[in-house]
Amino acid sequence: MGLLDILLGRTKPVAPDLDRLFALPSAAVTLEAGAGFTPTGTGAVCFATVEGGAFTQAHREVQALLDADTDRTGGPVELQRDQYGYSWLVSRRAPDQLIDLVNDLHAVNSAMEANGFGPQLLCSVAGFRDEGGRRLTLVYLYKRGTFYPMCPLPGRQKRDNALELQLATLLKNDLRIEEDLSRWFPVWGAPGTED
Repeated sequence: MGLLDILLGRTKPVAPDLDRLFALPSAAVTLEAGAGFTPTGTGAVCFATVEGGAFTQAHREVQALLDADTDRTGGPVELQRDQYGYSWLVSRRAPDQLIDLVNDLHAVNSAMEANGFGPQLLCSVAGFRDEGGRRLTLVYLYKRGTFYPMCPLPGRQKRDNALELQLATLLKNDLRIEEDLSRWFPVWGAPGTED
């Protein structure tokens, strides 16, 4: 980054750090103690769909790797497409297997990166719910290396912004929270977050 970049306010993009996903289990403890949210056991990795044999082979290898886990509870890993044309590799585990779910998310991201498809990775999500039925999706932005909470309100495409800000403050010591609120994109109906 040069002097001209600094003067013009341009910043160097943050490199993805997939190991930040491993902070989710400690964040889950904080969420349960501080706000009553517990894992649903469901998470997903979102990526821009690419046509071609190499991409198809890469996602089949990832899916086969995760499905080979003999300790897996729940259904097999699923590949889904959303209404916007993005692909989601969805993993379902028992709610008490958050560490295994995080390993799944990390494995998908790492395999996509290793096969040259890192630029297609968009985000990873993990679902949470409280006893009152409120939902929380923790979103990891691959290209930013940051997390943010998304708390949809039931029955409509609206978010509980106050709760999102409260949870971001609660989690700031566990996760690298995205500071630019304009990047807290809604992931309405993301596969794996509705459970």
